[in-house]
Amino acid sequence: MQILVINGPNLNFLGIREKAIYGNQDYESLCEMIKENAAFHGDKVEVFQSNHEGDIIDRLQEAYSDGTEGIVINPGAYTHYSYAIHDALKSLENIVKIEVHISDIQSREDFRKVSVTAPACDKQIYGHGFEGYLEAMDFIRGK
Repeated sequence: MQILVINGPNLNFLGIREKAIYGNQDYESLCEMIKENAAFHGDKVEVFQSNHEGDIIDRLQEAYSDGTEGIVINPGAYTHYSYAIHDALKSLENIVKIEVHISDIQSREDFRKVSVTAPACDKQIYGHGFEGYLEAMDFIRGK
C-alpha cells in the first residue's frame, strides 16, 4: 500500500513548541515512527511537511495520479480555515483520507474545535498523540 502523510504548519517544531500540549518528542521522532510502521507492514510511505498552504495543495493534487492509496493529514492551523485544502481533499474521492491531530482539539480553544477539512476526510482522529498517525494508517489498511 502507498500512504502519504502530510503535516502542515509548525509541526516541524514538535519538541520545541508547547511541550505541555504536544510533548517532548521532536518531528524526526514522528517521521521515524511512521516510516518504521510502514516498513513493518510492507507499505511505501512518504512524509511531507510544509508551512505553506499552496505546497500542501500541490502535494494533494499530485496524489491523484501518483499511486497514493491513503492519506494521513494533519493540516495544523489550516484545519480551521482552509477551504482550499478542504477542496483539494474532496477532489480525491478514490483515496482514503484521515485527518489527525496530536492534541485533543475538543478540549482546547473554541476555534480549534471546528475543522473545515474533516468533512472532506473519511475519519478524524485527535488526542492520541503520535499514535494517532499509526491508528490512521491502520484504518487505511483496513479499507
